[in-house]
Amino acid sequence: MRIFVAGATGYIGSAVVGELLRAGHEVVGLARSDASAATLAGAGIAVHRGDLGDLRSLREGAAGADGVVFAANQHISETTDAGARARAELTAVEAIGSVLEQTGKPFVVASGVIGRTPGRLLTEETPVVPDPAALRLPVETSVLAMSRRGVRSSSVRLAPTVHGQEDMRGFVPMLIGIARSSGVSAYAGEGSNRWPSVHRRDAAALFVLALQSASPGTPVHAVAEEGVPFRDIAEAIGRRLRLPAVSLTADEAGRHFGLLAPLVSLDSPASSALTRERFGWEPTHPGLIADIGEGHYFKEPA
Repeated sequence: MRIFVAGATGYIGSAVVGELLRAGHEVVGLARSDASAATLAGAGIAVHRGDLGDLRSLREGAAGADGVVFAANQHISETTDAGARARAELTAVEAIGSVLEQTGKPFVVASGVIGRTPGRLLTEETPVVPDPAALRLPVETSVLAMSRRGVRSSSVRLAPTVHGQEDMRGFVPMLIGIARSSGVSAYAGEGSNRWPSVHRRDAAALFVLALQSASPGTPVHAVAEEGVPFRDIAEAIGRRLRLPAVSLTADEAGRHFGLLAPLVSLDSPASSALTRERFGWEPTHPGLIADIGEGHYFKEPA
């Protein structure tokens, strides 16, 4: 198939592109800059110039493809306004969906599992509860609803920690940066709250499986580990940095983690049992703690 990929040079999207090529598909990548275009062309990937604000370009890219992968949420806009980014993304996916209606073509969007059912196991069949704080939820809701308009839509819900060699801006690098600057690797309370995780390559492979065979309107869980205790993450980081892993009170954690504070205490386990059954997906790459232990996260920038 000829697949149009939005976010083709991003952390998730570039891995998806690699898996698509290995599966024998042709890829057309959306490029908003000369640098992105050069990266795609250098890899032998067809370039489609435009960005998420250029709705005409998005429609043209989708119309000329046999399927679409939308993994561009990291690069919506230069603004730091999360609400504006979410609205821009919603407008973008709806523009793409408008040209896929009644075609039966696949449309796979990236989403997430964190925070949907705090303290309870999230499955692929857990009812979605509207939450004004979940700014990106309308994107998934919109894309899955396209199944009623002749689009074979699916949502790959990523674990909050998509780890791997190229992870430069995710949660793990942020936690490492905080530990380095503060001199401790911290966790909140007992640190028993759980974070799901998945290796980047395993997640990318699941995008391809969803594109190839997901039924219309299907949520797909890119979760290799249902929930890694946050204390284990802090201790793994502490071992590599030779720093103590310490418990903080809620107030201390708020000051220590800053913008990350609401997330580091979340207990957000998620299952991928149905996804594995439906797609035959079996993660093969290292788990989160093993990946942290490999040391690539701790190399200082050149």
